Amino acid sequence: MKAINTAAKGWEAYVRTQSPELREQLLLEYLPMVRRLASRLLGTLPRSVRLDDLVSAGVMGLLGSIDNFDPSLGIKFETFAMTRIRGAMVDSLRELDWIPRSIRQKSRRLEQAIDLLTQKLGRAPEDSELAEFLQLDIADYRALLDEVNVAVLLSLDDTLKGQDGSESALSDSTPDTSHRGQDERLEDEEVRELLVDGLRDLPEQERLVVALYYYEELTLKEIGEVLGLTESRASQIHAKALLLLRARVRARLQS
Repeated sequence: MKAINTAAKGWEAYVRTQSPELREQLLLEYLPMVRRLASRLLGTLPRSVRLDDLVSAGVMGLLGSIDNFDPSLGIKFETFAMTRIRGAMVDSLRELDWIPRSIRQKSRRLEQAIDLLTQKLGRAPEDSELAEFLQLDIADYRALLDEVNVAVLLSLDDTLKGQDGSESALSDSTPDTSHRGQDERLEDEEVRELLVDGLRDLPEQERLVVALYYYEELTLKEIGEVLGLTESRASQIHAKALLLLRARVRARLQS
């Protein structure tokens, strides 16, 4: 099957005709993006999660993106689709509900500790300060970060959902203008600004891990290699960074 031109003319042809053949060609062209996003997400998940299951969920997000994309808005399709594809994968994980209640409770406990210490210190707490607050040694504290990593990943997406169900992601720096009202776009922009402010306030190592994971699209294993860390340590830093961002964004949204 010959690939279509996915520049403006190709997209305009699909928008105009809604041709099933063009839709299938677009799907095939962007499937590698789905697999790439699934592989990156899989690196933060337990071994029981299968890559094929994430890809299947991501394909549904891709199809929805193809059907709703408007090339006249002047944004790249990849930018438009990435959040929706990842969101479909996260939703599929949430539906499985395989995170034990004990892990959710530990995640909430850790987030509350971060929130309280941040308010007390006026800055993001260090690992040693959090470990002392939780009455844990540093090894047990880092093991706790490993345990709650997945729960934190899913709960951050909950935090960033707007009242209309829309989502903003760390990697989504372009406003979503797809058939949205002005008030909704302003709400998205407010959340995005909160994320940017939160990223600026992260400690250097946490900020670097977030930048490499969400903007440079490196896996946690690759991030560890770049920073001279183990994959497990990169995962712990990633989890703490998300907890810091979640606490900050939620506090600002509720204020």
